[in-house]
Amino acid sequence: MEHGNRTALVTGGARGIGLEICRQLADRGLRILVGARRWGAAEEACRAIGPAALPLALDVASAKSVAEAVREAGELTGGIDVLVNNAGASLDGDLRPPYLDEEILRTTLDTNLAGAWRMAEAVVPGMVEVGYGRVVNVTSSYGSLALIDSGRHPAYRISKTALNALTRMLAAELAGTGVLVNAADPGWTRSGMGGPAAPRGPEEGADTPVWLATLPDGDGTTGGLFAERKPLPW
Repeated sequence: MEHGNRTALVTGGARGIGLEICRQLADRGLRILVGARRWGAAEEACRAIGPAALPLALDVASAKSVAEAVREAGELTGGIDVLVNNAGASLDGDLRPPYLDEEILRTTLDTNLAGAWRMAEAVVPGMVEVGYGRVVNVTSSYGSLALIDSGRHPAYRISKTALNALTRMLAAELAGTGVLVNAADPGWTRSGMGGPAAPRGPEEGADTPVWLATLPDGDGTTGGLFAERKPLPW
């Protein structure tokens, strides 16, 4: 199959949108590394996905965990071709600016921004070395400066705005290397974070991240923010 020799690592891959991203990538012939903070959750997800999936204990908020997981991934598969930074935290509750909870802000940024940055630092050099890579940062329209219309979920919004900036910077730095870097907004999706009232199922939410993760050779799409496979304003 087209992607049969490729390996994808999905952070936060044991449930919700992450699990569905894993399923859809496996259906396209990729070998899947399911990253989750709890080994048991990753193992259970792999049973649901099938033999193409391997569990990986991974906490993106821990530099030590990231280094150990990426080293193990290399031993298991030989390298990572696709990185989907899906792990995320939304802790704001009803908090709105100007009020600030510094612990919530630090924890949110450490997962949503620094977590993706740690993963890129650990994985991208190997992609550059072989001249191929796809990095997908799962973000939100809440992080779009052009679309901000309220102060709801302020730490979450700011973390995703910063993640969008990281996407742009990585794409610029990696231009011409064969590594494409994009951000995907899955939309309001039924998941642990999105809740049961969301109008979109995980299958719909996973579609754009999977599309970006499997862009074919010769497709120069990089440095973009997409929802439903269409560009969104930054």
